[in-house]
Amino acid sequence: MANKRVDDATGVETVGHEWDGIEELNNPLPRWWLWSFYACIAFAVGYCVVYPAIPGLHKASAGTFGWSSRGALAAEMTAADAGRAQVRAAIAATPVEALANDPKLLRAAIEGGRAAFKVNCVQCHGAGAAGAKGYPNLNDDDWLWGGDIATIHQTLQHGVRQPGDDATRMSQMPAFGRDGILTAAQVQDVVSHVRVISGQEKASGSSQRGAKIFAENCAVCHGANGEGSRAVGAPRLSDAIWLYGGDRQALTETVTNARYGVMPAWGTRLDPVTVKMLATYVHSLGGGEAAPAAAPAPAASAPAAAQ
Repeated sequence: MANKRVDDATGVETVGHEWDGIEELNNPLPRWWLWSFYACIAFAVGYCVVYPAIPGLHKASAGTFGWSSRGALAAEMTAADAGRAQVRAAIAATPVEALANDPKLLRAAIEGGRAAFKVNCVQCHGAGAAGAKGYPNLNDDDWLWGGDIATIHQTLQHGVRQPGDDATRMSQMPAFGRDGILTAAQVQDVVSHVRVISGQEKASGSSQRGAKIFAENCAVCHGANGEGSRAVGAPRLSDAIWLYGGDRQALTETVTNARYGVMPAWGTRLDPVTVKMLATYVHSLGGGEAAPAAAPAPAASAPAAAQ
């Protein structure tokens, strides 16, 4: 107390403490600040009592209100599911081919499929479904097994080359070079022929030799002119759409070692309604096709007496 004095420079009294010539001015905090600080302390104590806040060994304190962010989220999700339950039930009860007959239900299925696609499919097919090397573009009209909605649904349901699923999509091209079916020179001739029918090269002696090899080894699946076959999942070779690339190096690798891409059987991972909505969304991207026309019923045989 005896060391207190008024600082000449500021006109403020010191507290009487001095450290190596350094003194402390007596500037108390404003009362409004102190009361705000005390109010914050009181609020924090009340918050810890009312809401979960104090961490424990296995869980935090529950709080007297019994509220939690997890509980609030669960309640919101339950309410949202209840709101969607009627629409999902309608989708579940409607054959996937008939969804287009109800525009409102179709829009709901497309939006539901869009959300499911973002969670499950963009990792391979991309955010815009444009695909990448080894992962097909779902926006175009080039389909291995068919692009109508029922066929897309079947592909999604059972996947591609999924062990244990008897209905999975399965196609297998021989590894012509690796297994010694064709020599390296013959592989190059086949590649030349494929590049000619896809409009990437002009005809040559190599492509003419490759045409004969193609007819003997490849046409049974890909067609005589490389038009492909959806019955066996053989791609069209006469267009500019390639899953693994149409340059000589990529085609050489394909003919030599074959390709065996896979896709999960989403029917074992997602509920049936979500799979149906995914099929609807993929069909809506731009490459979806109309259902194939039903084959005409065979004519009834005439009675023997009338023949």
